[in-house]
Amino acid sequence: MSARLERALDDGPMSRFQWSAIAICVLLNTLDGFDVLVMSFTGKTISGEWHLDSGTLGLLLSSGLAGMALGALCVAPWADRVGRRPVILAGLAIAAGGMMLSSTSQNWQQLGALRLLTGVGIGAVLACSNVIAGEFASRRWRGMAVSLNSTGYAVGATVGGISSVTLIDHHGWRSVFLVGGLATLAVIPLAYWLLPESLDFLIARKPKNALHRVNALARRMRQPELTSLPDTGDTGHSATIGFRSLLAPDLRRPTLVLWGAFFLVMAAFYFVTSWTPTLLVEAGMSSKQSLTGGTLLNLGGIFGTALLGALAARYALVSVLRTYLFVAAALVVAFAASTNTLVLAFCVGAVIGVAANGCVAGLYALTPNIYPTELRATGVGAAISVGRVGAIIAPSAAGWLLDADWTPLALYVATGVVFAAAGLLLFAMRTTQQASDARTLHSRIRDDDRLLA
Repeated sequence: MSARLERALDDGPMSRFQWSAIAICVLLNTLDGFDVLVMSFTGKTISGEWHLDSGTLGLLLSSGLAGMALGALCVAPWADRVGRRPVILAGLAIAAGGMMLSSTSQNWQQLGALRLLTGVGIGAVLACSNVIAGEFASRRWRGMAVSLNSTGYAVGATVGGISSVTLIDHHGWRSVFLVGGLATLAVIPLAYWLLPESLDFLIARKPKNALHRVNALARRMRQPELTSLPDTGDTGHSATIGFRSLLAPDLRRPTLVLWGAFFLVMAAFYFVTSWTPTLLVEAGMSSKQSLTGGTLLNLGGIFGTALLGALAARYALVSVLRTYLFVAAALVVAFAASTNTLVLAFCVGAVIGVAANGCVAGLYALTPNIYPTELRATGVGAAISVGRVGAIIAPSAAGWLLDADWTPLALYVATGVVFAAAGLLLFAMRTTQQASDARTLHSRIRDDDRLLA
């Protein structure tokens, strides 16, 4: 991006247009939260209707996450070549179709395949919407912007939990999938008209009418127009070259640290969110009480992600994220020990939601800053995809371990260890963040030289 425009956006006040772009991304993530966790809230009912064992239910819980990994790894990187906006629109269409078709499934194999398809769309939307939210935010509010995106995810999960209770009671589990699909379909025209393309992408890739589109966005953000686009060189690359660039010498260490942290955090997070309603039933609660517990966990996530964004505006994001991870580690163990007391379990579950969702939001906020524009969607997509590997393994492994007579307490203690391990790993991130700041400074100096030449 032009150095002058970049500094104005990084250091100046946020315009109404920038906040509106972020708000659209939050809305998209609200739908994603509903669509991803719909299996968590319908799993017990589906399992009872089709007489599924824990291992098979675990596969169903993991199928949507596997699709998200494919979407983030194979579809999201196209956003670095054709734009963030068209990839998001395509992802929404795929997710809407998958959700609506899921409501017609006749067996668990069909449902698993359609959950995989739905996940492909969600993975693409999740990666690209986080990139856009970060790119339209100033430096001060960037962590808040991406954290609000994750807040949308928690809102969608909470709405899913609350609405699932009523929908299942009155219309059966299929209605939950149908409502989610129709809501996703309805937001496609809204995203088409209101979601802007990324300024960073337009300047780096220079698609048709790029200068006109950049200046139109600059006017809406109350920034000066450009007379010409800076020469950024040939930033085009194939998917293979893009992924190799993530492991180039200057990016290898931050990339590997991020991948490790995403794997651990997503494994722990999706075990907690996927299995908590079912395990609460096994602990003696009714189905409605278990859904309430799962909903409170996601409700806590709304406050956790918003709080992380507010703290990130005042303190180093890496330090805030490490604190969240260690708190989450302690809380999941306390939650498992409190299930015999209903009120206590609900209270601790809500606080776990604060910490666990904040951990995910922190990783999403941290990742876009590590990579340059031409690799940003690829880098975020790759990190999310690696995280989804952990998310896929965790629910399935939990099902198999339960079949092997593991207790819920043992599973939650193991999850606490995973959260703590991710916190320890992030001690290596300080050096990598300094390297990212150095690359940003070098880019600004280079752009200034071009403008003065």
